[in-house]
Amino acid sequence: MAYLERCKEMNVRYCEPFFDTQAHTERGIPAATVMDGYMRAQRDGAQKFGVRSNWIFCFLRDRPLSEGLEAYTAARPWARLADGSGNGLFHAVGLAANEFEKPPLLFENGFQLAIKDGLHVTMHCDVDQKDAADHVHEAIFDVCGRKGADRIDHGLNALDHPELIRGLKDRGIGLTLCPHAYHRRQATDILFPKIKKLIDDGVKVCINSDDPTYMHDVWVDGNMQKVYTYCGLSKADMITLVKNGIEMSWAEEDVKKALLAELKAMNIND
Repeated sequence: MAYLERCKEMNVRYCEPFFDTQAHTERGIPAATVMDGYMRAQRDGAQKFGVRSNWIFCFLRDRPLSEGLEAYTAARPWARLADGSGNGLFHAVGLAANEFEKPPLLFENGFQLAIKDGLHVTMHCDVDQKDAADHVHEAIFDVCGRKGADRIDHGLNALDHPELIRGLKDRGIGLTLCPHAYHRRQATDILFPKIKKLIDDGVKVCINSDDPTYMHDVWVDGNMQKVYTYCGLSKADMITLVKNGIEMSWAEEDVKKALLAELKAMNIND
């Protein structure tokens, strides 16, 4: 609820938080307790703060896939399932935790379960990790029965190989970039030209926040300010980035339509 209240303060109307249950169940907390708590926050956040949310269940990469599949099975009743059943808390799956020597394809069985259930698939491809470009390649061309992920989190190393940029564009896969997370380790004059190149090359990107409480308390507004300032973007460019975020999201169509209409009505000349 504190997270969703902060969203309201920033004028965020809709968000897609990542979560996992494995880090909680290993401490003896039942999965149902975790899921019911998030479910209440989803409901209460919308009612109290006007912040709608659809959540993303994560497999932890530093744990065996078998554990992740057990966690998914336990969480599944809270998903938005294709047959209309389920509680509707989460509508997608992703990957989280340390990806060192844990490429996306290791979790293909989990992705296939999610796809069968009608869920979306995303995955972290963290920046400048070991084999980072190879992980992006798998996310574009190999996972989900070689159809590729619906979108990729981070994925800045797509710039390492031209075929990855072509693959992102050809398959319509967007990148959710979190500039401050990379700015901690990359110089301004190195990082932001990369982000600008992705934008100029026609890759669909949107700006997000990565674990803000762990990232010097820099939230989405701070991340957007960094891109606006260091990439030398215009207000029209910023509108485009927000539009990308709406289109890339898995919000309900009525939510998307309302947000896009509000965005279109904005006067960027103020």
